[in-house]
Amino acid sequence: MAHRALRVIAAAVLAGGVLTACTTEPVNTGSTGKGSSDGKLVLGFAQVGAESGWRTANTKSVREAAEKAGLTLKFSDAQQKQENQIKAIRTFIQQKVDVIAFSPVVESGWDTVLKEAKSAGIPVILTDRAVDSADTSLYQTFLGSDFVKEGQEAGKWLVKEYEGTSEPVNVVELQGTTGSAPANDRKAGFAEVIKGDPKFKVVASQTGDFTRAKGKEVMQAFLKSHQDIDVLYAHNDDMALGAIQAIEEAGKKPGVDIKVISVDGIKDAFVAMQEKKINVVVECNPLLGDQLMELVKKVAAGETVPRRVEVEEGVFTQDQAAAALPGRQY
Repeated sequence: MAHRALRVIAAAVLAGGVLTACTTEPVNTGSTGKGSSDGKLVLGFAQVGAESGWRTANTKSVREAAEKAGLTLKFSDAQQKQENQIKAIRTFIQQKVDVIAFSPVVESGWDTVLKEAKSAGIPVILTDRAVDSADTSLYQTFLGSDFVKEGQEAGKWLVKEYEGTSEPVNVVELQGTTGSAPANDRKAGFAEVIKGDPKFKVVASQTGDFTRAKGKEVMQAFLKSHQDIDVLYAHNDDMALGAIQAIEEAGKKPGVDIKVISVDGIKDAFVAMQEKKINVVVECNPLLGDQLMELVKKVAAGETVPRRVEVEEGVFTQDQAAAALPGRQY
């Protein structure tokens, strides 16, 4: 019996360690979901990581909204690794949370763990990023942005900016994390709009992993390989801001010598627009917390929810930056 007790204790320690191993902070384990003593709904949330100012604002919004809504939040930071998110989701299943929400690091490879959640009777909500599963019954709804549309908006600005000119326009592209929905869709939307005009040519396109440091590193390589860059299209602000450093260190003026198009809309990007270093920002709103908590309550109660819930977003240029900056919440 003593040996059996030790095995049970060891198994419990291992189960608890699965989630802790892929987080950067303690996880709230104060209660379990179904039949919890305090009666609160329990949400397990598996975040991508903390790779950008956008992601930090997104996490803050979820945390604050969960507290305001009276939910118990179990939070995991996957540090941009899919295997960490899968481990976290499996731990949420073991803990019998009421609802699982997560922002997928990449689009593919989720069917197995989502089937496990479905078998356990735990509804799943996708936030910010989608998955490419053919079985849409594995999740209840998607809450977030239309990334293809964001890429299209970036392309529309570029087409309008160079309207009436026939000179070649050389574009370099800083892509987001390889295989992620925003990287795939922002690239596709942008390409769809500019393909109709042969003067636009994407001369280099490489991932910058959505980080400022990688954005700078890749832009430095672009500048060494291409002497005639006219436009930078960055899939997020952090990469754009890193690239701006590289452009300035190369003796060029961002926003003038090389026009800069970015996506997200963090405060630092609006400051850069004020300084005429970024020409346009396509907004991607990270403040999804309140909408997420509404969906959590509805799916936990067995209510029908829309298959897709989008957030409201805009496009901002240099002449709008000063007026918009004071109101930016992230």
